[in-house]
Amino acid sequence: MDSIAIVGGARLYGDIPVSGAKNSAIKLMAAAILTDQPLTLTNMPRLADTRFLGQLLRAFGIRVDELGADTTVLHAAELTSTFAPYDLVRQMRASFNVLGPLLARTGEARVSLPGGCTIGARPVDLHLKALQALGAEITLEEGYVHAVAPHGLKGTRIDFPFVSVGATEHALLAAVLADGVTVLRRAACEPEIGDLALCLNAMGARIEGIGTNTLTITGVRALSGTQWSVIPDRIEMGSYAVAAAMAGGEVRLTRSRPELIAALTDRMVAAGVEVSPTSDGVVVRRDPLVRLRAVDVTTEVYPGFATDLQAQFMALMTLAEGESVVHETIFENRFMHAPELARLGAEISVHGGEAQVRGVERLVGAPVMATDLRASMSLIIAGLAAEGETIVSRVYHLDRGFEHLEAKLAACGAQVRRIRGEADEH
Repeated sequence: MDSIAIVGGARLYGDIPVSGAKNSAIKLMAAAILTDQPLTLTNMPRLADTRFLGQLLRAFGIRVDELGADTTVLHAAELTSTFAPYDLVRQMRASFNVLGPLLARTGEARVSLPGGCTIGARPVDLHLKALQALGAEITLEEGYVHAVAPHGLKGTRIDFPFVSVGATEHALLAAVLADGVTVLRRAACEPEIGDLALCLNAMGARIEGIGTNTLTITGVRALSGTQWSVIPDRIEMGSYAVAAAMAGGEVRLTRSRPELIAALTDRMVAAGVEVSPTSDGVVVRRDPLVRLRAVDVTTEVYPGFATDLQAQFMALMTLAEGESVVHETIFENRFMHAPELARLGAEISVHGGEAQVRGVERLVGAPVMATDLRASMSLIIAGLAAEGETIVSRVYHLDRGFEHLEAKLAACGAQVRRIRGEADEH
């Protein structure tokens, strides 16, 4: 397995272009199942997760062509299979969302359950209940979901008991071809859901209420192809913003939208970081000789503070003056980065869904192990400011969500390099 080595202490100066959002791209790829015409996606990130989903879509008979640096054309002229095996679904949890569009287009699908997750159970029962409400008959057989809609999917009202991004996206992907009107209440409002809905509308869907917690979908008989540019990745943008603040210096994040990370930058400004919007992004500045101030954060659904930026912000707070409290309300078991940050000298106490971070004067490089995607980035961020060398192992997590990470940081002056290891299966 590869590792990444960082020699801390370098200030960052320069531009970092933000890639397309992984969490939007993989759902847009799934939308290609819904039409027999080509769907062209631009600003596509080239990541392990998009490659995994591409493999799965090819197994259905879908043509997936990567053109140039950031364009992907998907053409599901004919679906030759509606079976998603465990060996493919297990590689990426979000691939389970092919179930709804397969069911909507063909009336039947058999998809593996996605399995466990290191940051909490994240069950798919809301997904299945939404599909059942739309008229699907569902049985669970030996770890697989077998869904049929012998009379087609029918519009209905779905009241989610709590906000679920995945279930909202899944219901949306199924309902666009259902007969009649579907209303999704307590729907998630994440920008990636809006990106998916707008793309579906460009394909001929009729979705209203985009950006609100109530979505109304009037089903159509068929969708057409279109060309769509993937929204900028707010988690990548936020991660590099925190990295710039941690290392000090001045970094301009381009091809991005600062309003997508307002909850993060508000807390960064409170901590003493200068954040200024530009015509195509944001500039992050910090004088490393002036110590950060400790501030508290609580993760919330969008537009609140993103759980996917919690680990990165915790790394920033390890060097702040005073004590900060991080409340995690979205996922259980999402403080697995805390003991690894402690190996660098951080002082963090975890009690259930709360972590107390007592700022220290300095961090010192050490070997650390990544436990998940966002935790991986938190360790990279900490390594940028730690004295000496930090080596982060198991970085296949990073490759799932960050495109050209070493190159982007190195272009701004970071001393970072990849150490190639033996090939792994992740």
